[in-house]
Amino acid sequence: MKRTLAIAALALALFAVPALAAAPKPAISDAALVKTLPGFSNAGAEVNGVHLHYVVGGKGPLLVLLPGWPETWWAYHKVMPELAKTHRVVSVDMRGMGSSAMPAGGFDKKTMASDISALIKELGSTQADVIGHDIGAMVAFSLAENHPEQVHKLVMLDVAHPTKGYLQLKMIPDDGTFGDRIDEEHPYLWWFAFLQVDGLSEDLLDGRVEKLQTWFFHYMMKNDAALDAKDRAVYAAAYGSREATRASNGWYKAFPQDVADFETYGKVTMPVLGLAGPGYGRLKPFLDANAVTATTYRVEGSGHCIAEEKPDALLTYLSEFLN
Repeated sequence: MKRTLAIAALALALFAVPALAAAPKPAISDAALVKTLPGFSNAGAEVNGVHLHYVVGGKGPLLVLLPGWPETWWAYHKVMPELAKTHRVVSVDMRGMGSSAMPAGGFDKKTMASDISALIKELGSTQADVIGHDIGAMVAFSLAENHPEQVHKLVMLDVAHPTKGYLQLKMIPDDGTFGDRIDEEHPYLWWFAFLQVDGLSEDLLDGRVEKLQTWFFHYMMKNDAALDAKDRAVYAAAYGSREATRASNGWYKAFPQDVADFETYGKVTMPVLGLAGPGYGRLKPFLDANAVTATTYRVEGSGHCIAEEKPDALLTYLSEFLN
């Protein structure tokens, strides 16, 4: 009898323990995110036939920030407040990204550059300093080529514009070079092909995109902690739908057209700054060959995501170059 009562008492005690509260989910809407950046606000514009969302703050010469895959305007949040002390800073969700339009086409970098050209005009400026990372760097270079009068100074972070070299990318990595971190001398960019397969990545990533992002950020970054849980939630939400996957895949499917467009380009003539982590060995020779005046630096200790991994170093380089 005593044993039965003891068991009953234990059961009551267990059920009486209040359930542990689930960890609060981070607030990741654009409205919530911009509240963490005093002086900044959300805005949007209808340009070149699409809606572009952007975040704007600060006063001074216009500075346009273009992010890359798999990120959004939030990629620059660590440097935006400091940049806003000397510039009117506009961080853009490009066509197919975040809260901007996700049309059926127009994902070649020349068309995306036309979007940014129209946005600069919409913002009431004739010229802007432009910083691009990853896909954004490709668009920034195309903007400098096709609308040079609008680009005062150009900054490219870790990635160059697609060239014929893309047609020679390996399907199989060199023996012993493919691990959990990128081999700078033997980069294996397998997702370039994966994201071009119609429908497949949408099926496989539906509800699971954070798994690919977790792998990608670890592979490409030197410091995983540079992206916290909130950052990761922002990017997972931005690319979590089939429509978002379909649209962002368009940036990769357009590479053949980007290569063809590049063959018609000459050297850009405005001052150019290249900053790179693992992409240094590719970005430097590209800029040396395709810009009249370019200086490229390796950002020590940084992986691919320079604005998040080494924001202070990035700000130092930008202060010297832009101001």
